[in-house]
Amino acid sequence: MVRLLFWIALIAAAFWLWRKFKASNAATQNNSLEDPLKMVRCAHCGVHLPSDRALHRGAQWYCSQAHLEQGPGAQR
Repeated sequence: MVRLLFWIALIAAAFWLWRKFKASNAATQNNSLEDPLKMVRCAHCGVHLPSDRALHRGAQWYCSQAHLEQGPGAQR
């Protein structure tokens, strides 16, 4: 009887570890597909925003067309 319980517990633990390993591999593959957005700082007001929504002129990034036209603000 004890031997049977031992094998049932061993099989259950192996099954649990297999499922945990399988789920972690799936999560890793999903994370690798998504590229994180680069955050940039507006040269005029200092607000941070994703680079796909920012405007740039040279090495400077801006949050809006108005700030792009006004140029860099006072450095803080």
